[in-house]
This record gives sequence, structure tokens and C-alpha cells, in this order.
Amino acid sequence: MACPICGKPADEKYRPFCSRRCADVDLARWLRGDYRIPGEPVSESEKED
Repeated sequence: MACPICGKPADEKYRPFCSRRCADVDLARWLRGDYRIPGEPVSESEKED
């Protein structure tokens, strides 16, 4: 199985990643919101609920 970040072979310790660095890169992408599903904009009245 290849690392989804860099393509190197995955390491059992960091599976599915090859290293701690690639796992941290993936975590940073999640925290920034890079892995979001596009949807309809939320109106201001819905945000208040």
C-alpha cells in the first residue's frame, strides 16, 4: 500500500502513511478544512440556530 501523501510504501507503525511527517501533513489538511464536501451556502438565520 502506498502512502496517500507522498506515494512511498506505507510503514506499519504509521499506516496508511509512510512516516510521522506524512501523518502530520494529513492532519494539518483536515484541520485547515482542505477535506470538505462542497454544499449549499448556509444562510445567516440558519447559522444562528
